[in-house]
Amino acid sequence: MPDLLAGYSPDAAAYDELLDSHGQVRAHWRPVLNQLRRSQPAQLQQRQAMVTRQIQANGVTYNVYADPEGTDRPWELDLLPALIPADEWQTIAAGVAQRAALLDKVLADLYGPQQLLADGLLPPELVFGHESFLWPCQGMQPTGSTYLHLYAVDLARSADGSWRVTADRTQAPSGAGFALENRQIISRAFPELYRDLGVQHLAAFFRTLQDTLTSQAPAAGETPLVVVLTAGRFNESYFEHLYLARQLGYPLVEGSDLTVRDATLYLKTLAGLQRVHAVLRRLDDDFCDPLELRSDSTLGVPGLLEVVRQGRVLMANALGCGLLEAPGLSGFLPAISEKLLGEPLLLKGIDSAWCGEPSVLDEVLQDLPHWLIRGCSQAQPFAAVQGASLDHQQQADLARCLRQQPEAYVAQAPAQLSQAPVWLGGELQAQSIGIRVFAVAGSDGYRVMPGGLTRVARQADTDVLSMQRGGVSKDTWVLGERQVPGEQWQGTRALGAADLVRSDPYLPSRVVENLFWFGRYSERCEDNARLLRIMLGRYVDDDDDPQALDAMLKLAHGLGTLPGENHGSLDARLREALLGAEWPASLRVNLQRLQWTAGSVRGKLSQANWQALVELQRDMQRLEGGEDDLGQLLDVLNGLMISLAALSGFALDDMTRDDGWRFLMIGRCIERLQFLCDSIGGFLRTGTSDDASALDWLLELGNSSITYRTRYMASAQLIPVLDLLLLDERNPHAVVYQLRLLQRALKRLAEHFELADISALAKLERQLSAVDLHSLESPLFGASGIRAVFDGLAELLDAIRQATGMVSEQLSLRFFAHVAASQGTRSS
Repeated sequence: MPDLLAGYSPDAAAYDELLDSHGQVRAHWRPVLNQLRRSQPAQLQQRQAMVTRQIQANGVTYNVYADPEGTDRPWELDLLPALIPADEWQTIAAGVAQRAALLDKVLADLYGPQQLLADGLLPPELVFGHESFLWPCQGMQPTGSTYLHLYAVDLARSADGSWRVTADRTQAPSGAGFALENRQIISRAFPELYRDLGVQHLAAFFRTLQDTLTSQAPAAGETPLVVVLTAGRFNESYFEHLYLARQLGYPLVEGSDLTVRDATLYLKTLAGLQRVHAVLRRLDDDFCDPLELRSDSTLGVPGLLEVVRQGRVLMANALGCGLLEAPGLSGFLPAISEKLLGEPLLLKGIDSAWCGEPSVLDEVLQDLPHWLIRGCSQAQPFAAVQGASLDHQQQADLARCLRQQPEAYVAQAPAQLSQAPVWLGGELQAQSIGIRVFAVAGSDGYRVMPGGLTRVARQADTDVLSMQRGGVSKDTWVLGERQVPGEQWQGTRALGAADLVRSDPYLPSRVVENLFWFGRYSERCEDNARLLRIMLGRYVDDDDDPQALDAMLKLAHGLGTLPGENHGSLDARLREALLGAEWPASLRVNLQRLQWTAGSVRGKLSQANWQALVELQRDMQRLEGGEDDLGQLLDVLNGLMISLAALSGFALDDMTRDDGWRFLMIGRCIERLQFLCDSIGGFLRTGTSDDASALDWLLELGNSSITYRTRYMASAQLIPVLDLLLLDERNPHAVVYQLRLLQRALKRLAEHFELADISALAKLERQLSAVDLHSLESPLFGASGIRAVFDGLAELLDAIRQATGMVSEQLSLRFFAHVAASQGTRSS
């Protein structure tokens, strides 16, 4: 194959991970390069495509606000790993573990005796002036005496080959889950290479995290319940929150899932309140408790800080850890290390100087172009600026700001980044990289993950490492002897017959509510899509039965699906019903609601189920892209119907029959019943009951056309159509079938929970079953008599629709809102 290094042109001023100063391939990279050279470019492209497919199949995303690709942007992973030799890694790991231990001691002092301030090793302005110093946490002793359970540090390699710390991540450090997912994907892309190089496994890191949370949780003899607290699905690393919760075996919860009673933290589950003993939080400090920290937070738990204060829950990391991320702190750590640890820092930070000291300010002002000037606090609206990028006047303005308020600024030397090979465009290219390394507190000190998350700059000529700005990631391979036998760590506790569980004991009420509405929106989208397909098909085909088309349009308008004539021509109204962003019943709006609820219950959906939802989103994008051609819209709508039908199949065959599934199916059942009742009742009132074309579209709307033709092999006629859609107890699209299904589901629910009386449904079912269709063929009644039968049937269907709406409200009050019925209801 062509020379892989032909297009590889690293920056001569930067350290290159692949080539040494003489342009020779470094020893630890030779086996990888030899493997690549044995492959054809097409084979490498196939491997990269496999990586991309695996990311899509696993649903790995990194949410980016206001991103044109949508909030769920696919994670980007380069085919080639970053390589670190074992001896070099030992130095890095020792430095990271030392730094984590030091920062833990710093926190203990700052929220305790504050001796560092008294000794002049830290300026009070830098601590007390920072918004992340939480005064309510002063004097608090964390459970287990550990402040920093999980730590991450961003490292960059200078031109001389030494590693420097560019940032400490202590508040709710992200990336460990992404590192694990990267490992699982890339190790499958190069299985032989992964094995032959002896890449160190990540299992021990996550096992230590589990052990620490379990051992330090104040369980008092109970089995500890550990939860992962997330800010929700719009957080940029929500996938990682969900992924870690799954891998660690912990419930993923939001603040609204938790409540404080008598200084004890509880999880609100379908079965009642369950005490929480430990929280692995992925929520910033000040958002955690609106009572004592940030009053405008809707993400936290009121009273949580008091539970922590009384030692009733383990908080990992301890509240207040965000202070350590203050950029001005780094420059004081070398002296603090000598004081607290009695040894120098093994990993140096980039040169950093707090401008609050007069001598430091003078030094910075004398060589302003050399420094990157940053604000000490996020509360200060000051964007980091490189002195060298400013003209003379701008430098003078910046110097004036520094003199006016020097304690508010910190000067840092620009970080130097090394370069590593990236597989891009069918060749190797040199891109800037940095590595985020993770450490977890254990019983014998901090354990460092052998590897980490390598981030790659998006363009070759930039040193910005940001996943928010479109960066790419790499798996990080530490080469050498493996310390553990395998990658798996789950299930280390021996399980016996007494440990068997048949349902999720920690199913949050919020998740159940979203499953209920996921079921409703799934069915609603399917029903509306079918109705729109029927209308659009007859409109495009220029149906020769205008009376039937008019009746169908009136029905769609009565159902709220089709906008009224004040919205313009029929063409415009159909487009609005399909794609209208402002029309509340449009298919587009309902699909967005479906995606919203799906994102909230992603942890309960299988990988295949989630892929069906991703495909559904693509269908909707194709639908929006074909809005200029009604025929193309109809074709895409047919594909969308298949994706919606797949959701039904996954619900029936791919989910465990637990309480969450039961509520999902109840939601589908209620929605289908209401749609059938509204549709058939509206049809009976249109006056087109003797029109075969109208009966045809009613059968199609009830998804029963094939069943009718198979049974009768005749054109659509009133009595058998009504029998099939109203009274056939074997047709899942018949009213009586769904009515009985709903009653059975509610009775099973009542076996475990107290429910309101549902006898009204049984009474209505008996009335419906007693309907005698023979009356429609008796000449004694005449037209007026038949009209009276239709009106009676329509009123009965209205009553069934209202009764199912009451069931929806009762379920919402009983299981989701947890309030008395007199306090309000949710719209059904």
